[in-house]
Amino acid sequence: MAIETKYKMSRERLEGLKTELDYLQTVREREVSDLIKEARSFGDLSENSEYDEAKTEQGKLYSKIAELKNLIENAEIIEAPAEAGVVSLGCTVVVEDEDEHLREEYKIVGSQEVNPMSGRVSDDSPFGRGLMGKAVGDHVTVEAPAGDMHFVIVNIIH
Repeated sequence: MAIETKYKMSRERLEGLKTELDYLQTVREREVSDLIKEARSFGDLSENSEYDEAKTEQGKLYSKIAELKNLIENAEIIEAPAEAGVVSLGCTVVVEDEDEHLREEYKIVGSQEVNPMSGRVSDDSPFGRGLMGKAVGDHVTVEAPAGDMHFVIVNIIH
């Protein structure tokens, strides 16, 4: 018996996945189908690189469609943060690096919305796990490849 994995995400992310799935199943699938038809018209399929490329593209497309369907079917929507005053999924956290004295702001998100370059970190990442459940003023140590990093939580925005 397989255990279904739930994917934590915001309602906006879920809607984005549904939009992408709709595009792939309508517009993109028709485009790939047209590529295959065109490539077939070139003759012998055994030596037809255009046909091989189109079939490969079709395989990638169907794989992506299956992946999106799985994400949508197993989506767990993140609503409002669970508990005020502590770091939880969906909140924004302002931390200060105790070594560098730099302040950074991070939004704690599910694994499907991670984008470290725009300050979106997963609750499953070492940094996210270190922050979860902590309050303003708490000190957090995160193990990193370059050594332990030390932060203090400055603010939590729910």
